[in-house]
Amino acid sequence: MAMPKKGSRRITVDGGDYRWRVRRKPSSCQGNAWTPLTFSVERTEAPGNLLVVSLPCARPDNWLGRRTIPVTPALVAASIRRALEQGWDPGRPGRAMRLEVTEDDLTAFLGGPPDYLIPFLWGFIRERPASA
Repeated sequence: MAMPKKGSRRITVDGGDYRWRVRRKPSSCQGNAWTPLTFSVERTEAPGNLLVVSLPCARPDNWLGRRTIPVTPALVAASIRRALEQGWDPGRPGRAMRLEVTEDDLTAFLGGPPDYLIPFLWGFIRERPASA
């Protein structure tokens, strides 16, 4: 199954060219924050195996105001590297590989704790870290 090209962004990671994309509109499960924020990645030239990355937070446009983070090129690149380490072969046809990113993975990928945002009316507010 190929990823739609419309709305995708290009990224180069360690010499490989990829396209990545967050679904344009939330599914009802994503809107209700029952399922996490996900994005897809495939190789630009001769795409084969799709990578689906799940993050430990909701989509920014969730309907319940659950915490979220922006999907940045740095996060996408780190996810691609992790998937390649775990055996993802983006040129081989077959079923999509799923990568579940944990809170600890996010901290490692981003070089520090994630800066969560909470959707609020027409913008976002920063989640305050728990007191130690």
